[in-house]
Amino acid sequence: MKIRKLMVLLCAFVLVLSACSGGSGKGNNTNNGSNNGTNNGSGNTAAETAAPDGGAAEEEVLGTPEMDFDMGGRTIKVVSWWDMTIAEDNPDNIQRKKNLDELMKKHNFKIEYVAIDFGEYQQKVTASLLAGEPLGDIVRLGRNYTIPTLVKQDLLWPVDEYTKNTKVFNQKATSEYFNYEGKGYAFTEGQGNLVQGIFYNRTLMNQIGIKALQDYVNEDNWNWDAFVQVAKEANKDTNNDGKLDTWGLANSQVVEHAMYSNEAHLTKGDKQNLEDPATQETLNFLSKLATEKVYRPTEGGDWTEPGQFFRQGNTLMYAGAIYELNGFKTDMPDVDIGFIPFPKGPSATEYHSGEGAYQALTIPKAVEHPEQLIYIWEKINDIDSEYDYPDQASFETLFSNEDDINNAKIVGPGMIVFDHGTYGDALKFWDFVGEINSGVSVSTVVEKYKPVFQAAIDAVYGS
Repeated sequence: MKIRKLMVLLCAFVLVLSACSGGSGKGNNTNNGSNNGTNNGSGNTAAETAAPDGGAAEEEVLGTPEMDFDMGGRTIKVVSWWDMTIAEDNPDNIQRKKNLDELMKKHNFKIEYVAIDFGEYQQKVTASLLAGEPLGDIVRLGRNYTIPTLVKQDLLWPVDEYTKNTKVFNQKATSEYFNYEGKGYAFTEGQGNLVQGIFYNRTLMNQIGIKALQDYVNEDNWNWDAFVQVAKEANKDTNNDGKLDTWGLANSQVVEHAMYSNEAHLTKGDKQNLEDPATQETLNFLSKLATEKVYRPTEGGDWTEPGQFFRQGNTLMYAGAIYELNGFKTDMPDVDIGFIPFPKGPSATEYHSGEGAYQALTIPKAVEHPEQLIYIWEKINDIDSEYDYPDQASFETLFSNEDDINNAKIVGPGMIVFDHGTYGDALKFWDFVGEINSGVSVSTVVEKYKPVFQAAIDAVYGS
């Protein structure tokens, strides 16, 4: 933060010198708040100094200049599937709440946070958008049902011209995850990403004499081959009764984990991607897990079965997401639970996490002055954080082991967002995965599902 403040001061100094020595003196940069689109809220001040080769030095992007507008006492409604009221539970949130209070006085508005049950959220918010009567001014939406479907119907404002403050806005969320035809349609101040990987029973690992999993990470040798080896080593008959009583892997399917760990995608934009080399490697890996019976066999349970297996304390590894950890800790109080990345695939050079239902904030087209709303969101969240990295408070609460914290910090920045969830049941995703897991050859499955995938994509994008 001290470095950023120093850069701000240096930039301001350069701008002052420029104005004094070379400017015409006629420019008036006062924003009168009318903001009808001529000043779009993206007027970030920056210093451009000459580089040694005569080019321009890299810009230091700063916040949007102060805007002066009166919202007439209106209530800004912020809609999500949880209550987004700022809880004054840490130093950063205390700063945010203070900023909000000052902004409400200055710009004459109120704010209301609307929470809608997740089970009915998508249906309600999309119906309201289609009717031209959005439930809020700022509405959280999932990428999988927004890009391209809602954007193609011109229901949302593009926002990338207003979100250039890199200190506040997650640039990937706008320019990459919610990008459609060169424009970004969503924003978020959240700089952290969903952490996914392998939770493991460190207590069991020590009991059955398995090499420390962290050692593989430290040696930069945590790859798919090592993962299979470890899982097989943990499949043990410890009491010599002829039956396995400890297992290596709780999950009978890890398709999305395998995909993000190899930088693979089943679909990319408006095309199926099943013949891509990284995707082929991933499908062959999934087939190997099934045909070599690497994971613990199902007992006929539902999607919660792998988590229940892990809770029994006799299964070493579980592939999952960080939001599941609190439940494990509650149900397994005497077990030391560790965390490592999902192992690297052959096409990857670094560890990743993945997200199949990424979400962020949007502004419906029926709402006027999006630049004012995003300006307010920016100024609420333009703080000097007390933390050294995103999600620090959460990680340090969840993990007591420094290695686990570092592993979580490693995977988050490399999060990969999938778009195969965009196409719903038409993609036949689970039928596809089921055939891979049943041992049908990868080439056969790919040939069968290529036209199925493409047809599902064409139905959304247009052929």
